[in-house]
Amino acid sequence: MKYDQIEIIQINISGEDKPGLTSSLTGILARHDAFILDIGQSNIHQSLTLGILFMTTPERSGQIMKELLFKASEMNISIRFEPITEEQYSSWVTGQGKNRYIITMVGKRITAAHISSVTKVISDEGLNIDDINRLTGRMPLDEDERAPKTSIEFSVRGTLEDKGRFHRELMKIGADGEVDISFQKDGIFRRSRRLICFDMDSTLIRTEVIDELADRAGVGDKVREITERAMRGEIDFNESFKERVALLKGLDVGVMEDIAINLPITEGVDRMMTILKRVGYKTAILSGGFMYFGNYLKRRFGFDYVYANDLEVEDGKLTGRYKGEIVDGARKAELLRLLCQFENIDIQQSVAVGDGANDLPMLNSAGLGIAFHAKPKVRANARQSLSTVGLDGILYFLGLKDSWVEKK
Repeated sequence: MKYDQIEIIQINISGEDKPGLTSSLTGILARHDAFILDIGQSNIHQSLTLGILFMTTPERSGQIMKELLFKASEMNISIRFEPITEEQYSSWVTGQGKNRYIITMVGKRITAAHISSVTKVISDEGLNIDDINRLTGRMPLDEDERAPKTSIEFSVRGTLEDKGRFHRELMKIGADGEVDISFQKDGIFRRSRRLICFDMDSTLIRTEVIDELADRAGVGDKVREITERAMRGEIDFNESFKERVALLKGLDVGVMEDIAINLPITEGVDRMMTILKRVGYKTAILSGGFMYFGNYLKRRFGFDYVYANDLEVEDGKLTGRYKGEIVDGARKAELLRLLCQFENIDIQQSVAVGDGANDLPMLNSAGLGIAFHAKPKVRANARQSLSTVGLDGILYFLGLKDSWVEKK
């Protein structure tokens, strides 16, 4: 379609949503051979906002607006017209090439103050908000009936002068522990995540299995002392691992089964795994813990891969030794890369979730790394963190809406 002379007009419609509204208005544009350059619609509690940007000729524009006005009056909706110059439109098209980012808020309760703080940071950086979407269901007035979590997603556009500063300002808002905020660049990799790797102890389960084993072996205090030495930096992870495993010598393997079936599962794991499998994600456990418990979780929840440390057993007793290579922080990051190669995906399509310092290498290697209920030092060194809700909160960082994934 080519016009000798053009007029570009933006129409903004608001009112009660009703069937056939969009069809009626675009039908008028179609009859007059108008060309729609852009269209957008949103609906909140049966209140509709519709915007259409169209191009036509000066000869046809008057009749088009007249018919649109009559139709709006007939349907009891408000309509407003705004002429757009070719320069304005060209500037808008150029702006579409700017970087886009996704900011996701997750919490048990998101207040007006939280939203105001986030949008102020966005405004202060000169970014434009293109879309705001609620990822969780709408909240009932009765607090007892409310879902235990709320999530809102902002799509913003513009050029960031200092991405690190912008990220830090957003993280400050979540420092009060009431809301988590994720900041990601929008692009093909964010929309095509395929692999999610989890730490196990204090991530998928609410305990450290080696402490459970040590208590059963009567060496709990000694094992915790070694753990504290490692945390102070007096010995590295591998050395502390060897010392702690050695103290388990002689423990009956039957104890492991009893511990496994009584593991305290982290809130949200069941729902998260059900949905991840439904939408086609591959899942893996990459743990500095033990294979026996990783395999138990694999059978229970359907994980695709498990890599952890393998305890040596002889005559039904732990020998105090392990088999194979120790799965430490560096090994977790290596396994993440190997799984990406095996699945034939780019590492930017991967997600890693963990709570400890030895998870940081894989968190910072993955396309999306999430520190889950982690200590402040780990949160400070991870790009994203989730601390206010259960593990299924990561579904919102992936951009999944409840209405898309919940079975009706």
